[in-house]
Amino acid sequence: MRKQKTLCQLKEAGVIAVVRADSVQEAIEACHAAIAGGLTGIEVTYTTPDASEVIRTLVADYANQPEIVIGAGTVLEEVTTIEAINAGAKFVVSPCFDEESAKMCNLYQIPYLPGCLTPTEIHTALKFGVDIIKLFPGSSFSPSYVKNIKAPLPRVNIMPTGGVNLDNIAEWFANGVVAVGVGGDLMAPLANHDYEGITEKAKAYKSAYLQAVGQ
Repeated sequence: MRKQKTLCQLKEAGVIAVVRADSVQEAIEACHAAIAGGLTGIEVTYTTPDASEVIRTLVADYANQPEIVIGAGTVLEEVTTIEAINAGAKFVVSPCFDEESAKMCNLYQIPYLPGCLTPTEIHTALKFGVDIIKLFPGSSFSPSYVKNIKAPLPRVNIMPTGGVNLDNIAEWFANGVVAVGVGGDLMAPLANHDYEGITEKAKAYKSAYLQAVGQ
């Protein structure tokens, strides 16, 4: 099943690069740089100008590399959800839960990862078929929060985004997350158009992830 395949890819990727840029070209080059560093999960945010064009380009560029999974981020409502899916996004991420977006993703067998914090928000998302919860902003809680959530909700899959860095990534995985979203720290070199710097950061995150999960 298409959806299950993408979910497996996201879990295998471990680290999802969250890419925000000021132009299409910057975004594409930043994504290429992250992939060159070993990251196979890419989230192109819709705060990036012409994000759909970025997604289409990347999907075409990596058509022969099925391990690379390209998704859309900062998707707030149904219209953008449809646009992202039509552009080729394999998963859709939001900073909050949107019922219509969840329904649309289920219809097209696309994983929907909404931002949730509280047990009530998580429970609501799960009832609408959400397979991975984006814990956002992750910086609001310590990694131990994941363990506390999974005590009453042991089957919930959680991906923290916001506040994940090289110093705490191992702790997040030790507390039971299935993946992490990394944006600000990973993409910091983009401010200076330092794409090699992004590649080096990506390599560090990939290495830290593999060490965290014992690979």
